[in-house]
Amino acid sequence: MPKSRNNEGLKMARLLMVLSSISPLFILWAIRGNTLVPEYYFFGFCAAMVILPNLFLWLRIHTAQKLNEQREITIGSAEDHRDHLLVYLFAMLLPFYSADMCSWREVVCALTALGFIIYLFYHLNLHYMNIAFAAKGYRVFTVYPPNDDNPISGKTSLVLITKHVSLFSGQKINAYRLSNTVYFERN
Repeated sequence: MPKSRNNEGLKMARLLMVLSSISPLFILWAIRGNTLVPEYYFFGFCAAMVILPNLFLWLRIHTAQKLNEQREITIGSAEDHRDHLLVYLFAMLLPFYSADMCSWREVVCALTALGFIIYLFYHLNLHYMNIAFAAKGYRVFTVYPPNDDNPISGKTSLVLITKHVSLFSGQKINAYRLSNTVYFERN
């Protein structure tokens, strides 16, 4: 019996996009500080965890535009996922920010829990969650293809990051591919 595999592709890109989605946590940690690790090391680590993944995300968008990795997406139906951002903020950022990391055991526990979250975001293809998109007015939609029995158009849903407030059935949007299931419409 064949194994079920995640065919998302662009594995390193997805991992770095997940890391960019949790960069606000590292900003909070850098502000809060840590008594166990010298400040310049801790701040340097936090700064790297904010700058490098977000720089990669910007480079991925730029590369997709440069290589014209564009696809016309026809909307069958769409679901707005603003609520995912709220869940993300309250479920992940606030508990980690309030973690009291005054012992090595607590630091290891927080990093292990963070590793679990990174794995879940990666495995469940939630790499499109990024507070920078929300700050710039983008919305996240899950887009389902139209029911037109076209075998070429694809039958799987995808994520569209766009500045549109709503999407309607039959609407066509040209978007850049960030991963096999995440597309970004540059307005």
